[in-house]
Amino acid sequence: MAENRYLPRWQRVALAALLGLASFATLAQSSFGLKGAPAAFHAECTSCHIGYAPGLAGEANWRGIMGGLDKHFGVDASIDEKSRKVIAAWLISHAAKGSQYASASPEFRISKSNWFVRQHDEVSSKVWKRASVKSPANCGACHGGADKGDFDEDRVRIPA
Repeated sequence: MAENRYLPRWQRVALAALLGLASFATLAQSSFGLKGAPAAFHAECTSCHIGYAPGLAGEANWRGIMGGLDKHFGVDASIDEKSRKVIAAWLISHAAKGSQYASASPEFRISKSNWFVRQHDEVSSKVWKRASVKSPANCGACHGGADKGDFDEDRVRIPA
């Protein structure tokens, strides 16, 4: 009897699923991580808040944010033009494209985007007001790895 060189169907399906998960994990890390972020991004953006990964918003949001730093969510966050251009170029070149994250959100806020609202629909408005959380923009309050682009739901810890 000839030896079957092909995997049984269930093994092929399992292998395809594993490969798909590995590809998604790689995509998630590259889209939501901060690898390759310019020094200006770390110096300027993360001095006030976590460095939001460029894959969390589309090009329109990043253009809006970087074009309005003088009125950055109620604060004058103006920076020198060279740094602004470097940061904007990096954010835009790594922005979400063709995905749920790419559409523009009200006031260019990630926390008001459709995908963010859907992902957090089970979070009570009382949670956002807790002193330990403060607002939906404080990702690090619940996502301990947010500063590294890690938003894995299994590691979410909502503080009291």
